[in-house]
Amino acid sequence: MSDAARDVIQRYYAAFNAHDDQGMLRLLTEDVVHDLNQGGRETGRDAFRAFLQRMARCYREQLTDLVIMNTADGARGACEYVVHGTYLQADAGLPPAHGQRYVLPGGAFFTLRGGMIARVTNYYDLPAWLAQVRC
Repeated sequence: MSDAARDVIQRYYAAFNAHDDQGMLRLLTEDVVHDLNQGGRETGRDAFRAFLQRMARCYREQLTDLVIMNTADGARGACEYVVHGTYLQADAGLPPAHGQRYVLPGGAFFTLRGGMIARVTNYYDLPAWLAQVRC
């Protein structure tokens, strides 16, 4: 089971790096819970789809140096990575965007159910990101 969990998380990030929203969405349960970094909680694949659309409009990101971990039973996992991004368009409540580049560590925690991702909790250091994009 743990190899299956690792495989799902790897496929999720391969789809992320390929900007394949449909590929990411196929790996999520219909009732997926998404905990936004230092923000609220959204529930459902439709809410996650809207999140991905906002991300594509405002950011262009690639993740490198992925380290995937999971429990022996495959029910939970985590991934640490480095985000390499470009801030394309101002996101609500954030500074103006004009192509600023940023690099920072991040991570995510997962709950897996039935071979799919049922929860994603994302984390990155928002003050460190702000320091890189404020000009």
